[in-house]
Order: sequence, then C-alpha cells, then structure tokens
Amino acid sequence: MENLDQLIADCKAGKQSAQSQLYKAYAPLLFGVCKRYARDETEAEDTLHDGFVTIFSKIDQFAGKGSFEGWMKRIMVNIALEKFRKRYRMHTVEDMGVYEHKAVNEDVYARMNADQLLEIIGQLPPRYKMVFNLYAIDGYNHHEIAEMMDIAEGTSKSNLARARKILQDKIFEMGYLERSYAK
Repeated sequence: MENLDQLIADCKAGKQSAQSQLYKAYAPLLFGVCKRYARDETEAEDTLHDGFVTIFSKIDQFAGKGSFEGWMKRIMVNIALEKFRKRYRMHTVEDMGVYEHKAVNEDVYARMNADQLLEIIGQLPPRYKMVFNLYAIDGYNHHEIAEMMDIAEGTSKSNLARARKILQDKIFEMGYLERSYAK
C-alpha cells in the first residue's frame, strides 16, 4: 500500500473512496480470518461486513502504535467471538488436568496442504474450533482465550487438547498420520 498513514487519515475523515480502497486492500486477508471462525461462507461474509463497519466506526481509536493489520484482525476475531457467544452457551468446567501433547510427525505437513488442514479444522465442534484457532493459529494464550470466551483457563486447555485429538484422528483416517501418533 502506497501510503497507509494517509489512507488511514482519509478513513478517519470519513472519505468513502479511502474506505473503499482500504476494504479492497484488506478484505481478502480478513475474510480468511473470518472463515476460520465461521460455520460457513455466509457467516464469514457477515462477520467481515460487521468487522469493517466496526473498523470504520472506530478507526479514530487506532493511534498508529502497532500494526494496523493486527488491529483490524483483532476486530474481526472479536466480532467472530461475539457471534459465537450469542450462538452457543458457554459452560465452564473444572480443569480437566494436563493433557499430553504428542509431537506430530513432520512428514504429515509435507503430505498435507494448508487447504486440507483448514478444512479439517473447520469440521471441529464449534467451541473446539474457536479455541484451536485462537491458540494455534492466532497465537493467544490460554489466559487470554479464557477471558475472551468467558470460560475457565482449564476449559480452554481441555478444549484445545480435545481439538488436537480430533484432528489427529481425522488426519490418521485420511492416511496422513501413523497409528503411533494418533493414539
């Protein structure tokens, strides 16, 4: 982008041409974020739309510190979380204990492509998918996830462990993982 600071300033001033340019530049990237958290394409599109409405209404709050792209991604994740909370009642449970995480055979990554992996992640139960995406893809820790989703930290850990187990089983079923890793 030629001059992101000027584009942001023009968006803050309410210039529709700047908003359109910002949308065209970042919608594909942010749609990918929305898809990771949505049930389907339509929900992802709704989240993207709601996210841009929020971006344009709160762009004056972006102080220029940190990544503008990261700021927008955070808005999209928050919108997705809001939709998720409305759709699913969250139940807290006691800490399920520490789950062992077995290393994944690196050969799995060589044989599977990103689209196949994202498709499998998309098949996870909603709360597992949400925690897995927040932790493994977007890099939040369990404390942050617990606060964002209004659940116990132990619940976040157990949901991640269960998501990993489901993913391992599905990858094994597809023939990309040896039995010793899928146990």
